[in-house]
Amino acid sequence: MGRKNGSEPPGRCRRARLGLLAAAGVGAEAIPVWRRGYGLGGNVIVRCRRGHLFTTIWIPGASVKSLRLGWWRLQRCPVGPHWSLVTPVRPSELSEHERQEAALHRDIRLP
Repeated sequence: MGRKNGSEPPGRCRRARLGLLAAAGVGAEAIPVWRRGYGLGGNVIVRCRRGHLFTTIWIPGASVKSLRLGWWRLQRCPVGPHWSLVTPVRPSELSEHERQEAALHRDIRLP
C-alpha cells in the first residue's frame, strides 16, 4: 500500500483528472455564453421553439429541471405549456415589453 518513488496513489490522480475534465466542460459552456453577452447563472431569459419567452435558472454545467443537449436544453415551457428545446436570449435584443413578458412567465422554482 506504500507509494513507489513518491508517486501519487492511483485513485487521487484519477480524481484530479476527472475534476479537470469537469471544469473544462463547464468552461466550454460558460465562456462562449458569457462572451456572447448572455447571463451566466441565475435567472436568464430563454426562448422555446414556439417563440415563447420566459425566465429560467441557467447554470453552466448543471441542470436540474432540464435535459442538457449542448447549447440547448429540453425543458417545460410555462407559457405553452409544452416541452421544448430552449436557448438563452440576449436581453439587449428584446423590447422592453418582451423583457416584461418574460419576467411574468417563470418556470418552476427549485425548493
